[in-house]
Amino acid sequence: MDSPVEINSNYPRPEAEDFSSPYGNRPLTWLEHLKISAYWFATNFHWGALLLILLPHDMKILAGTHKAQMLGLVTGFGAVPAIIVPLISGAMSDRCTRPEGRRKPYIATGVAVNIIGLAMMVVSVMTLKSLAAYFLSYLVVQIGSNIASGSYMGVIPDVVPKAEHGKASGYMALLSQLGTLFGAIGVGMLIPGGMTLIRYGLVAGMLLVFGMTTYFGIKEKPITEAEPFSLGEYLRSLIINPKEHTNFAWVWFTRFLVMTGFYAVMPFVNYYLVDVVGVAQDKVEGTAPILLGLILIVSSITGIYGGVVSDRIGRKRVVYLSNALITIVAPMFILCHNMPMALGVGALFGLGYGAYISVDYALGTDVLPSHEHAGKDMAVWHIAMTLPQSVAAPLAGFLIAAPGYKQLPNPVVGEDPIMHYLPLGYSFIFVLCAVCFALGAYLLRNVKGIA
Repeated sequence: MDSPVEINSNYPRPEAEDFSSPYGNRPLTWLEHLKISAYWFATNFHWGALLLILLPHDMKILAGTHKAQMLGLVTGFGAVPAIIVPLISGAMSDRCTRPEGRRKPYIATGVAVNIIGLAMMVVSVMTLKSLAAYFLSYLVVQIGSNIASGSYMGVIPDVVPKAEHGKASGYMALLSQLGTLFGAIGVGMLIPGGMTLIRYGLVAGMLLVFGMTTYFGIKEKPITEAEPFSLGEYLRSLIINPKEHTNFAWVWFTRFLVMTGFYAVMPFVNYYLVDVVGVAQDKVEGTAPILLGLILIVSSITGIYGGVVSDRIGRKRVVYLSNALITIVAPMFILCHNMPMALGVGALFGLGYGAYISVDYALGTDVLPSHEHAGKDMAVWHIAMTLPQSVAAPLAGFLIAAPGYKQLPNPVVGEDPIMHYLPLGYSFIFVLCAVCFALGAYLLRNVKGIA
């Protein structure tokens, strides 16, 4: 099969020279890097608040004793647009000839749709109190987010000089971790659970402010002519031949494994703190951001330095070390029966995860099949992060619930008993996490020509 770059080999490539950085070959300033990565902060604030705080809270209201299973299903099946939409928006942005650039129109459109979806979620949980309406609203959020993200994935290959891809990946990791941190803290600790409208309003506001920071802050080279779009040829191009692009295939698969391990655990942190660590049900939304905050602060430190270090010593070495640490640490969470223990293990987990994230994006750009089709190819690569949500979250939800649950008296007189899942169910997901990270490191050795 021909390389996916050759979708229409007879079509001229008048824009080929435009794929050099619009910033020239000079090093980018720290401010330029921050503007480029501002949307990472916006979208991770958004998803940190949704996945870590809002969805678990809303499932307790809408699903009751089936909260873990329903959280897994909503998270998993709701991520289906994250698999499909980037493939469309990435490819369309590759061909976008608007004067503001290839990626910016899709970033702006996606942010707008995303905010509409958030408003629909508020109505679903506050007024309709309908799980079906909530799920449909969440799909709108996913569609909007992935219209923006699918095109945005091509920004670093488009505008950042290749010599600075590692540094850009480090900034991406830093802004991503800080976004998730502030999303969890801002929504979980600072705003009480009953203030749903303010919580969702804060998420929408941050998405708008920092998304537009990237929109107005980056330089893009607009193209005046674009390759004609043929649906059949485009669908064929999505099948990136692993024999021709072996490195890309292995990086994709190892990332899929790592993200499967991550999403087997992350959506259920709130429930874990109550059922295993022993945090009171009414305190967990203020406590969970403390654990998540520590993990993300530590991972932000290794994130910003890991990308720069990987430019010198190689990406694979950083992955080997980071994944080995997480493989050892992840099962230790099940032994934590108080917050100090959980915080200690969480700090070690953060060291490894931050280092991995710092080189994750750089690895993807290093093995990209084509910079001309960076939006489409990065969208294919991005599926390695989004598909695991659809696989891991529903599986983990059922693994947690499989051993059953117990009911304990509610300390609040007159209230229903509190339902706790058994620790054995959480053991399953932490072991799954460790296995996935270990395989992700081991199989990366099949990537050739990259240190």
